[in-house]
Parts: sequence; C-alpha cells; structure tokens
Amino acid sequence: MAVHNTTMLFLGLLLAGAIAVAAQNCGCSADLCCSKYGYCGTGDDYCGDGCRSGPCYSSSTPSNDVSVADIVTQSFFDGIIGQADGGCAGKSFYTRDAFLTAAGSYPTFGHTGTADDSKREIAAFFAHATHETGHFCYIEEIDGASKNYCDEKRTEWPCVAGKGYYGRGPLQLSWNYNYG
Repeated sequence: MAVHNTTMLFLGLLLAGAIAVAAQNCGCSADLCCSKYGYCGTGDDYCGDGCRSGPCYSSSTPSNDVSVADIVTQSFFDGIIGQADGGCAGKSFYTRDAFLTAAGSYPTFGHTGTADDSKREIAAFFAHATHETGHFCYIEEIDGASKNYCDEKRTEWPCVAGKGYYGRGPLQLSWNYNYG
C-alpha cells in the first residue's frame, strides 16, 4: 500500500508541475475520483474500494491522524534541498508547499496504518525523490531528452513516435515499459 501511495504522489508532483494536482490515472479533475475501472466520478463506485486516485475513501483502509505537514516541516524540507547546488533548477521548482498540496490530493498518503507506518511511507518517498533528483536539484533526467529511452523489444508498452520516455519530476521514471 505504501509503494502505491508513493507512486500516486509522484504522479501528482510530476504531471501537475508540483503546484496544481489533478487525479492522474484517468485524467480526472482534482475533485473527481478515478475508479478501479479507470472512469472519473464521485460516490462509492468511483471513490470507494479500488479507487486509483483523487479524493478516494475506503472503509477497509485503516487510517490515522498523522499530520504530514508536522512530519515534513520547512526545516526538514530545507535540510534536503539545501544540499543541492545553488544553481539547480529544482531549487525554485520543488517547494514544501507544493509537496503538501500534492500530498493533500491523496488522502491516504501518510495516513495509512500506524503513525510509524506513516513516517516510514513519507521517509521512503523522500529517500527515493532525494536520490532521483540529487536533493531536489534536477527537474528532469540529465541528458534525458537527448537519449532514446525506447526499448523496441518491450512490445507490451510500445513507444509512440515523438514521445520521450525519460525521467521527469521527483521520481524520474525512464524507459517506455516503466511508463507503461
């Protein structure tokens, strides 16, 4: 569950430019849920069990009252981004406020299981994002747009002409099959 929530948070940051986050799996607006079948809407059929993104809810998901903002303090965030080189594009792109806005669009992120589970999930996200971006220095993969990250042998996720499959945002997926 933590890996799924971390992935959803990443998509929110990536596609919304870390500012305005919309539900990702269906292309729904932020106020709609993406159902387990990939359709946008509200109510139990969309936001209940199997909901992929948006303001999902589920009676089967244990939750807690952990405050993500209390864990990801400005000091915590500054301690990470402060390790990036001063001339990095990410210094003005990644912000704590943008992270909290994105996290707020995924109500189970940092709120599932025990308080320690929540802290581990948040830590895992930041560990991965810090590694992928060089402490929030890079917005996209170094030389990513100039490389062809298309594996023609991976036919289950064929490449689309003119599309780039290089890493962008805090988790920087590369290759067509990873995008799939």
